Amino acid sequence: MKSVAGTAPRTRSLPGLLAALVLAALTTLWLSPPPASAATSVSTIADALRENPVYVDPAASAQLSSGEADVLAKQIKDADKPLFVAVLPADYPTQDLFQNLRTATGVTGLYAIRLGDRFDARADSTVLSRTAVSNLVKSVQGEQNARTQLDDFTDRALANMGGTAPSSWGESSNDGGGVPTTALITTGAVVVAGGAGAYALVRRNRRRHVEEQRAALEKLRVVVDEDITAYGEELDRLDFHPAEPGADDAMRADYERALDAYEQAKRLMAAATKPEDVRPVTQSLEDGRFSLTQLAARREGTPLPERRPPCFFDPRHGPSVTDAPWTPPNGAPREVPVCAADATRLADGRDPVMREVDTPEGRRPYWDAGPAYGPWAGGYFGGGLLPGLLVGTLLGSMMSTPSYAADYGSGYGDFGTGGYEGGDVSGADFNSGDFGGGFGDGGGGDFGGGGGDFGGGF
Repeated sequence: MKSVAGTAPRTRSLPGLLAALVLAALTTLWLSPPPASAATSVSTIADALRENPVYVDPAASAQLSSGEADVLAKQIKDADKPLFVAVLPADYPTQDLFQNLRTATGVTGLYAIRLGDRFDARADSTVLSRTAVSNLVKSVQGEQNARTQLDDFTDRALANMGGTAPSSWGESSNDGGGVPTTALITTGAVVVAGGAGAYALVRRNRRRHVEEQRAALEKLRVVVDEDITAYGEELDRLDFHPAEPGADDAMRADYERALDAYEQAKRLMAAATKPEDVRPVTQSLEDGRFSLTQLAARREGTPLPERRPPCFFDPRHGPSVTDAPWTPPNGAPREVPVCAADATRLADGRDPVMREVDTPEGRRPYWDAGPAYGPWAGGYFGGGLLPGLLVGTLLGSMMSTPSYAADYGSGYGDFGTGGYEGGDVSGADFNSGDFGGGFGDGGGGDFGGGGGDFGGGF
């Protein structure tokens, strides 16, 4: 009886032992990190970043511990900013990595990648300008310790970037298993109360934002109406009739485009509801003035003029005829497009005739009058010309900040991400030039590599 009792456990433990060995093997396979040679897919990284601001690849876990990653993620979440950090192994493929990760994630923001002992970053321009990204990256390039480098970059980036954290960071897949019902009810009540307060705060902020935009538009409307009136007076002074002797189809087409531009400008301004709606108005006026310049050349039998930007000092002067050196007060010298009259004044050592607008401090040139005039200037000087003209001025400084695009639109005309703010889900609708370039080029300074608009390597 004793021997039977002693051998029974050994007989029953054999299947259990086999099951335990199988379970241990499966657990090992399940928990073991992938080999370093098998790179984690961009889609996997993007999925993780949509749920949490910090992703550490299993093959790079020695660089940043899970505890350190959690602390960094909490800092970013608490700041409510769309900063994404990925720590990857040194041999991770870098071709178009930033662009592909931004496309896969689909969220407007600032993306920072620590790759081995290298570091770089890219951002949507509505969140952080290329210059700012470059400066931030360079400020931490010499730091070898991953935690120190990422902490320093995060601290500086959060203080400079715009936008808000994506809503997906607040979602949770936890089904509440094991949590007491009372705790769930209490938590739910707190969430509801907090949600009501947050909703009220959002409504108040939105209402204040709408009021600020309305005030900016009304200030801007005065200047635009002056432009429209001045252009209408040019048309009234024009001594041309489509049926006059010598008029041909080309002249009549120029005249018709000039009239259409006037009507379009009035219609667009009447429908404007926010400052950025002004840009197509001033663009229409500039198109109309160029048509008048072409008409004048055809009537006089002179060569047709090249398309040039308007006079920098006052777009009402019409298209510029040359570029001339000019130095703003306390600023650096630069070449600006000028009309013939202002070119003569500058050559004689006199001041040009500048467009001044009303400000609380009195009449000031438009480039020193506040951010609302960015869309106005952007319609006249779009296509990348405006930033260089305004560098060092009050308006130029304001337009380079992330908050400017959210309040007044890009203004420049060809910059920005189509109206998406930081944290917005834009999918693949973003400026790929913001995420191109080779790894280690400073985060957007000189975007090298092939690929045209889509940039080159990492």
